[in-house]
Amino acid sequence: MDRRWAARLALAAGTAALLVLLVFAGLRGLVLVAVGLAGLAVTAAGLWWVLAHIGVVRVLGLLLAVCAPVAVLLLYALAGLLWVVLVSLALWTLAVVTGRTALAQDTGPAPPQERPVAPPKHPFLIMNPRSGGGKVGKFRLADRARALGADVVVLDPARPQDVAELARRAVDDGADLLGVAGGDGTQALVAGVAAAHGLPFVVICAGTRNHFAMDLGLDRADPSACLQALTDGVELCVDLGFIDVGEPTPEGRGRVFVNNASFGAYATVVQSPAYRDDKARTILQLLPDLLTHHSGPRLKVHADAVTVDEPQAVLVSNNPYRVGDPAGLGLRERLDSGVLGVLGVKVDNAVQAASMLRGRRGPGLTSTVAREVVVDADAPVIPVGVDGEALTVPAPVRCWIAPGALRVRLPRHRPGVPRSKPPMNWRRVRRLALTVGRAAAGRDTG
Repeated sequence: MDRRWAARLALAAGTAALLVLLVFAGLRGLVLVAVGLAGLAVTAAGLWWVLAHIGVVRVLGLLLAVCAPVAVLLLYALAGLLWVVLVSLALWTLAVVTGRTALAQDTGPAPPQERPVAPPKHPFLIMNPRSGGGKVGKFRLADRARALGADVVVLDPARPQDVAELARRAVDDGADLLGVAGGDGTQALVAGVAAAHGLPFVVICAGTRNHFAMDLGLDRADPSACLQALTDGVELCVDLGFIDVGEPTPEGRGRVFVNNASFGAYATVVQSPAYRDDKARTILQLLPDLLTHHSGPRLKVHADAVTVDEPQAVLVSNNPYRVGDPAGLGLRERLDSGVLGVLGVKVDNAVQAASMLRGRRGPGLTSTVAREVVVDADAPVIPVGVDGEALTVPAPVRCWIAPGALRVRLPRHRPGVPRSKPPMNWRRVRRLALTVGRAAAGRDTG
């Protein structure tokens, strides 16, 4: 859709949403909006009580979270205005969607600079047969890679193996490319070796979630498509995150993370031996004490000039995650911005939980970027999750970013990273709808 007409449709739909309320509900329309917002706030508060308390308070919170939206809909129905609300909400949704489409820039952020490269002569790939429910075997990745000339090591499920050491030995034996078919934790370990030796790295998305592969624009539905990087590939440089885990690696650096390092509530929960067997039950058992600061270390985060005191959870990511696009949460716009993303959550009561509905503008959420982040605590060691792997590291913990540290080899043809839409801005939508239209009219008559 043309941006001008998308902006015009957004203005028309937004105006229609307000008119439906005013014409069919009159002043009661304002009351309907207020009741709806109050219902959302009560629901958020109820969810906070479910997470932060146990026993009777948790049960009451669950009842609030379930009953509040039902009560709001019931009030609308008793007033005979449920259809009005639904129509107005549909129009408002249309207005926001088309408005954000209109605001999306045609160019967007400049794509990373990629260059064509010759196929490697001695590629070395490590494959984890247990990752992703057995994708290595399902897609015959080892056989296909060997057919392309790669030296492949399939990990033995019966005994643990040091994948970083396997990669170092391969480099000593003359490997000119390293790659991994496995989860993000394994990807990060081998990527660190590749970066230290200046070798290209191939990501084969055979894990469960494959966040790194997703942000590289790879085809996560078909891991075998990643092998095209060995014969028809392009290369680009991306950043790597590093975390000081107390002992340097043989490369003389901290531990690499390709996605993120998490501190606080989530990092503490995943340390529990029961987490792997029953995630939901373990979270519900441990979160109350963690969220109310009755257990777990108290954190203090320094992200360049920004300080966050006693957050319940902190996420330090290799490049920032999208926060303005709900559909793109968990995605990174790019991997070469040269900065860490920092998200800190601090919620102490139900009122603050309700205020989180404001998103990134909520007082309980800190979102910033930094070249270096230091996480301190009132404990000598703290739990941390590094690309999904549970570790315990001495405090304070330093995280930093190495811009362009990793040469990534990708297939020339790949789906790419979905583009994000900017936050809704009615002033910009109005200016776009009117100004662009006048400029176009001037060109037509000129």
